[in-house]
Amino acid sequence: MPTDLSPVIAASTRWLLSAFPPAAGPLDHALAEAQASHAVTIAAALRYPTALDAELLHLLGPGGSARLDSVTGADAHPLEGAAHAWRTSVDETVVSWAACLLADAELAVVAAACLAATHHGAHAVGDARRLTIPSPRDQRAAPLLRHPDLLGPIAALHREVLHALLGTAPVDS
Repeated sequence: MPTDLSPVIAASTRWLLSAFPPAAGPLDHALAEAQASHAVTIAAALRYPTALDAELLHLLGPGGSARLDSVTGADAHPLEGAAHAWRTSVDETVVSWAACLLADAELAVVAAACLAATHHGAHAVGDARRLTIPSPRDQRAAPLLRHPDLLGPIAALHREVLHALLGTAPVDS
């Protein structure tokens, strides 16, 4: 993945992992982080498919996590100061699309296939099997991160746009 999307990918992945923490233990954290990172990377590549889109992101900024925090209730406690500055690099749409991909492995397969149409290329994510074909171990490592009902409010923010982009029909919940 080109480095121009790296801040958004890192911050959005971090937001997902803080909102939907993995099971306890370093291996579980690593497996959950891999799944979240794959979903966010695919979502970012689809959201910013051209070099111009990435440059516009740098000019305008991603928007931050305020609405996401509000949806999850994280805004109940003040998230100010240097320790929370990374939240300004979170992209709400990228996180919402990543939530859709984490909750639906079939949709993740379609999204990964669509990367070929972006300037990032088909291999921008590498092997995203943990996202597209999660093993039982992957599921146990990230029970909250893969739970469709828990991800639902975040995924619902921009689900229709993702389905329109991919040419898929949303599954009724």
